[in-house]
Amino acid sequence: MRIGVTLHATDKSMSPVDLAREAEDRGFYSLYIPEHTHIPASRRTPPPTGDEQLAEEYARSLDPYIALAAAASITSKIRLGTGIGLVAQHDTLTFAKQLATLDLISNGRLVLGIGYGWNREEMENHGIEVSTRRALVREKMLAMQALWSQEVSEFHGEFVDFEPSWQWPKPLQQPRPRVLIGGAAGPSLFAQMAEYADGWMPFGGAGMKTAVQQIREAFELRGRDPGEIHIVPMGVFPDRAKLDYYASLGVTETVLRVPSAPRDDVMPVLDEYVQFVND
Repeated sequence: MRIGVTLHATDKSMSPVDLAREAEDRGFYSLYIPEHTHIPASRRTPPPTGDEQLAEEYARSLDPYIALAAAASITSKIRLGTGIGLVAQHDTLTFAKQLATLDLISNGRLVLGIGYGWNREEMENHGIEVSTRRALVREKMLAMQALWSQEVSEFHGEFVDFEPSWQWPKPLQQPRPRVLIGGAAGPSLFAQMAEYADGWMPFGGAGMKTAVQQIREAFELRGRDPGEIHIVPMGVFPDRAKLDYYASLGVTETVLRVPSAPRDDVMPVLDEYVQFVND
C-alpha cells in the first residue's frame, strides 16, 4: 500500500511546490490538493465537515492545476493529484486541454481525483443546476476522455456538444489519466466509477469493506478487471492499526492529511508520517 499526503493549499499555507519536493525526497507516493474557485459568503450550504463554521482555508484555496504544474517542474517521481477536483465547474474543451497538458509536462504523473460538489452556492455561481450535477460530470468526463484518446473526437449529449475535432496534446496516460471519484458509497456512484473511472476516493473508513466488494462487482459487470481498481482513502489521520486494516481490504494508497499551515507547522507532521512510508 502506497502512502501519500494532502494539503489544503492556500496563500497562507506551506507552498505545495515545496511540499511536493519535500514529500518526494522522503519517499511519499503522491500529493493531492483540493479545488474551490471561490466560496460565497452565504452559508446556505453547511460545512461538509459538520463544523459550525467553514474553515478559512476553503475561501483561500489555490488553483490546484497551476500549483501541481509548478510542483511537476521540480519533481520527477511523486504522483500529483486533485483531491478533489470540481469537473462540473469547468468548460469541457478547455479543461481537457489543461489536464492533458499537465499530464504531459509531469511525464504521466497526474491523478484526477474528482467529486460532484457539495457547495450549492459555488455551483450555482457557475451556472450549474445542482440537481443535475452528477449527470453533468459524467458527460464532461466521457467527452474529455474522447478528446484524450481519439485522433478525431466528437460528443453529443444533453450538456456537452461538439463537432468532430482535433485536440492535442494527448495525455501520456492512455486512454486517460488515472481518475478517482470521491463520494458516499452507493450503487449510482459505483456504476459511474466502473463506466469512466479507475477507483474510489473515500473520506473516512466507515463501511469500506462492503463498499470495496460492491465496487469489484460493478467493475465485473462492465467487463473490467477488478484487480486494477484503486481504493484511495483521503485525508487520513494515521495509526498503524488503521493502515493495517486498510491494507487488509485491498486499499492501494492511503493519503495522510497535513495541516493547512505554514512550513514550520507542516514539516514536523510530514517527518512524523515518514514512519508509515517505511513500514
